[in-house]
Amino acid sequence: MRRSERSPIPSNRCGGDTSRQCRIVDHHFVVNRLVAYRAVTLPHEPPGVGDPRPLPVVRAMIDALDRDLLQILARRMALVAEVAAYKRKHGLRIRDAWREQDVLRDRHERALELGLPADEIESIFRVLLRSSRDHQAALRAEVPVDEAARTIAVIGGHGGIGRLLVRLFGDLGHRVLVVDTDTTLRGAEAAAAADVTVVSVPIDRTERVVREIGPHLRPESLLMDVTSIKCAPMAAMLESTTASVVGTHPMFGPGVHTLQGQRVVLCRGRGDEWGEWVRQTFAARGLVVTETSAEQHDRAMAVVQVLTHFQTQVQGLTLARLGMPLSETMPFTSPAYLLELYVAARHFAQDPGLYGPIEMRNPQSGEVTAAFGRSVQELAQVIAEGDQPAFTRLFEEVRAFFGDFTAEALVQSSFLIDRIVERN
Repeated sequence: MRRSERSPIPSNRCGGDTSRQCRIVDHHFVVNRLVAYRAVTLPHEPPGVGDPRPLPVVRAMIDALDRDLLQILARRMALVAEVAAYKRKHGLRIRDAWREQDVLRDRHERALELGLPADEIESIFRVLLRSSRDHQAALRAEVPVDEAARTIAVIGGHGGIGRLLVRLFGDLGHRVLVVDTDTTLRGAEAAAAADVTVVSVPIDRTERVVREIGPHLRPESLLMDVTSIKCAPMAAMLESTTASVVGTHPMFGPGVHTLQGQRVVLCRGRGDEWGEWVRQTFAARGLVVTETSAEQHDRAMAVVQVLTHFQTQVQGLTLARLGMPLSETMPFTSPAYLLELYVAARHFAQDPGLYGPIEMRNPQSGEVTAAFGRSVQELAQVIAEGDQPAFTRLFEEVRAFFGDFTAEALVQSSFLIDRIVERN
């Protein structure tokens, strides 16, 4: 079957010409032909009138159109690479919020004109925009053209976050030395040779490793860590070396699909020049950088991590001990319950050696878990006594705490629930 019989969209209207102008013309041609194709191929007869084409034929046509869509996406990504090159040359940021809003608004309106589900189409383009930003970051769009490559030593480079850091620094053009228990290169050797030494080992080993390698760093170099608590590791780094010191905490795990929009906390210890380099390096790879002190970090993590993990563990432990098999609840599951199950099961699929120190070594853990216990007892008593007015008062107290955040929560949670229902 010839291409013209399979699909009205040619692969290239400009023959072998791959110039930018030709690709732009080709893009508009493709869009126009897609609109025309929809107009002539969608059935105009009411249901039940006329002879439908055989199902295998229609499916084959859909497959052909999907392949054409993939070709269009590939051409789109080639144009994104040109955007990245321009931004790098002219020192522009990767993310252009105004441009993204214009794109989403336009695609939403065009979807409505075509009779397509506009919200779903907008979601598709949000994913495309995120993928485009990630591609630009990998092409070093925010790395200055004259930026010198550094030598980066990652201690624990074969661990989860360690591997991610190796890839991150490698994507940005730096030379990476990997040190781990299975490498012949040792930490002291790598630290002596590196411009930047990153300690990415379990929390309970971080301070010991820092004190072992700290004396070997050159004064003009940088020592940084990635642990989930900051006060104790920062103190150890400052005491063990005369080099610059920066503490960081990636607020994501090694299994993320993209670094775009992921948060990382930065605590400056010594050396403003290196602190700025770390901030710019993370931002260049698409991370959102939050700067704070070690003390404020640990205080916030007592809520963000300790409270969250603790309540998930209590929920999981309760489920495991109630005596009702999980399979019995599944036929009755609501989207909200299923979302809670996913979060809990994901938590317990991880390494307890990671979560234990996060909760046990945070200075505010005792305060947070005690507050949790008091809240559990108070609410349990209200429920046991059937005290609806007291229940309402507690409910309203929490509602007031969330305030304006409630509106965003309703929108975002509805989106998540829709995606869960869709995938199930």
